[in-house]
Amino acid sequence: MRVTFHGVRGSVPAPGKSTARYGGNTSCVEVRTSDDTLIVLDAGTGLRELGKTFQGGPCKLHMLISHTHWDHVLGLPFFGPLWNRDSELIVYPLASDAQERFRETITLFDEIHFPVGVNDIPSEIDFVKPAEEVWRIGSAEVRRIKLNHPGGAQGFRIDDDDGTSLSYLTDNELSAPSGVVTTLDELARFTDEVDLLIHDSQYLPKDMPLKVGWGHSVVDDVLQLGAKARAKRLALFHHDPDRTDDQLDVIGTSSIEWMKQSSPDTSVFVAAEGDELDLTK
Repeated sequence: MRVTFHGVRGSVPAPGKSTARYGGNTSCVEVRTSDDTLIVLDAGTGLRELGKTFQGGPCKLHMLISHTHWDHVLGLPFFGPLWNRDSELIVYPLASDAQERFRETITLFDEIHFPVGVNDIPSEIDFVKPAEEVWRIGSAEVRRIKLNHPGGAQGFRIDDDDGTSLSYLTDNELSAPSGVVTTLDELARFTDEVDLLIHDSQYLPKDMPLKVGWGHSVVDDVLQLGAKARAKRLALFHHDPDRTDDQLDVIGTSSIEWMKQSSPDTSVFVAAEGDELDLTK
């Protein structure tokens, strides 16, 4: 698999000089499986950057959306291939019954939030509900897991036929004070020995207790999950919009040191827009 990060921020886009190195676009990750099937994880504003790579041409993609909060779907109206009648977007199950309303109306295109209505979209958009808990997309098997986030969210694991694997867990509070739907131990089993674990790492201990219950994880907890899951690589993701590049550098340095001491077989990095990884066995 080849993985490309197109958006790594959380909550709201954060452009500016202080965020330029890691990027200000919100969540969007491109995955190319071994048979070149395109899977897109979330449709934040980073989706616009992905769209540019098609240079106005059509595409066929499979989209896995963690949930339908604005920062994870806001890129859809600005995704170039959406406006090409030869494009096909296949969208898989949403995280909760309430979010199924997005499937019915694609809320962003209701002529209140965007000047073009859903019926004017020329491309083909298919919403699919696989009959099984594990389903295939191209050369890969995909499964999902519920996450701890207000309103509901879901994470994914992708296992390719070439033996590589990744897990995408964003908008998940590992130390949620109540209403925990999936524990850290359960997530560690779900992500056991993946080649790449991408996890929401929005907060630091000093941000607490103000943001307890907001549905995002503290970096310290994410490092523990990465070590417990024995992930080959851990990507810190969904950065706080107020976190500067210099502050993310500090988080990266301290996280690398912690992982060297606690789980030396796991490497950790702070995800940045434009990062490309080739996952190999």
